[in-house]
Amino acid sequence: MLNYILRRLLQVIPVFIGATLLIYFLVFAMPGDPILALFGDRSPNPALVSALRERYHLNDPFIVQYWYYITGVLQGDLGVTFSGRPVSEVLVHTLPVTGRLALMAIGIEFTMAIIIGTISAMNKGKVFDHVSLIVALVSIAIPIFVLCFLAQYFLAIQWGWFKPTVGADNDWGGLWLPALVLGFSLYAVSMRLMRSSVIDTLNQDWVRTAYSKGLPRRRVIPVHVLRNSLIPVITHSATSFGILLVGATVTEGIFNVPGVGNTLYQAAIRGEGPTVVSFVTVFVILYVLVNLIIDLLYGLLDPRIRYV
Repeated sequence: MLNYILRRLLQVIPVFIGATLLIYFLVFAMPGDPILALFGDRSPNPALVSALRERYHLNDPFIVQYWYYITGVLQGDLGVTFSGRPVSEVLVHTLPVTGRLALMAIGIEFTMAIIIGTISAMNKGKVFDHVSLIVALVSIAIPIFVLCFLAQYFLAIQWGWFKPTVGADNDWGGLWLPALVLGFSLYAVSMRLMRSSVIDTLNQDWVRTAYSKGLPRRRVIPVHVLRNSLIPVITHSATSFGILLVGATVTEGIFNVPGVGNTLYQAAIRGEGPTVVSFVTVFVILYVLVNLIIDLLYGLLDPRIRYV
């Protein structure tokens, strides 16, 4: 298993270089002057503009800018935003917020998928099964911004169950409403995966053998069925976690969540290459590590899986 972990960690190197190079190039290729954008409609002092462009190496070719950036990252320096704030400081303030939101959304998605998917599979072709599939299709079809506005209007404004926006109240309790929206928007795929996996597992020989030995249903379902049906759902949840870290921009914007999504959006608008690439760099590493942990969990769930 140690060799497997080392190989997976070595895979981070080409992924890290490829992702940072691609994102840096995309930011570099954006039209407009990011320094002039900082001043809006005002006319800046040409000497100040020249000094800022020199400070951030904007007069250098793309590959030279990337070299300055990557050497700084290897030395532990993620760069500085155009406002003069260290990118690491921005990450310290925004990453925990988005991390809490992502964990809560994945927890909601995972719980709903397991419970509803299992019950639906065990009642295949019945009313509950049909209703759960229809609800899943509806959650997939509705755009995320529509779900956000519906939840905000009914659950927060009309019924008063939650606060309509998050703002400074971004602790665990303040993030429930956006987490519910994100969890509901993601659960449909996991639920269908869980349903299909449970149906397939129920038809396996070892399940029939367990019943023939006289084991009760309360023992067979959690031990023999659920354990062997979780791998597809865990895989999808791990992928969703990575997507949520960088892709919850719309939800964070509607609910005024001071997280990574809003910061990345604003940095991309301003053309702040170091900020965008540094965020992506951190998320690439986190995403690879999360998937490594998920791969190792496979061996605990399914004894047939061995790592060499």
